[in-house]
Amino acid sequence: MFFVPLLQAAGAASGSQTLMSVVPFILIIAIFYFFIIRPQNKKQKETQKMIDALKKGDKVVTIGGIHGLVSQTKEKTVIIKVDEGVKIEVNRSAIAGVVTDNAPASKSDKKADESKEAVKESSDSEKAE
Repeated sequence: MFFVPLLQAAGAASGSQTLMSVVPFILIIAIFYFFIIRPQNKKQKETQKMIDALKKGDKVVTIGGIHGLVSQTKEKTVIIKVDEGVKIEVNRSAIAGVVTDNAPASKSDKKADESKEAVKESSDSEKAE
C-alpha cells in the first residue's frame, strides 16, 4: 500500500518528462515550417502565377540567361524572339522572370546617385566662388 502512491507519482513524473522531451522536436518542426517550407511554397506559387500570365510581347529572361520577347505562347512552351529572324522555343518552366522597363533601382544604385549628386553640388558651389 505504501508503494502504490510512489508508483503513481513516478508515473506522473515520467509522463511530464516524455512531454518535455517531445517539445523541442515540435519546436524544430515549427521553425523549419515557418522559415524554410512556407516561404519556398509561397515563392513557387508566385513563379507559377508569373509563368501562367505570360503573354505575347512580354520581355523575359530564361534560366540560362537568354533575353528575348515572347512572340507566341503554347500550352507547355513559349516561343521567344531573340533577334531579327531568330526564335527559340523553350519550356514555360525555363522562364526565370519577366523584365520590366521601369525596374526599381536597388539600394546600391540609390546610394551611387546620392553620392554623384553630392559631388555635383560641391563642384557647383566651388564654381560659384
